[in-house]
Amino acid sequence: MPLIETEEAARRLARAIASDLSLYNEEKIVNGVTNDNLFDTLSEEIEEGRALYKRRVSPELYPKNYYDRALVDILVKAKGHIKSKLW
Repeated sequence: MPLIETEEAARRLARAIASDLSLYNEEKIVNGVTNDNLFDTLSEEIEEGRALYKRRVSPELYPKNYYDRALVDILVKAKGHIKSKLW
């Protein structure tokens, strides 16, 4: 499979991986947001997604942090309705 070479495609992949994390780990996410330890709670899943993302995008695009941005948008911002010490 060829590497992803465009920023738009890299962003889409990052968001797709983050969406899958959200879909399959809802209970962990709720607990992580509630207890202010989301990234510790999901560390294994996040790193697995990061490895997939890194394998699929060109080395020039990887440092642009699209994956981390997608995690914040989808796992944190989208869960703003959950009562948390964070907000």
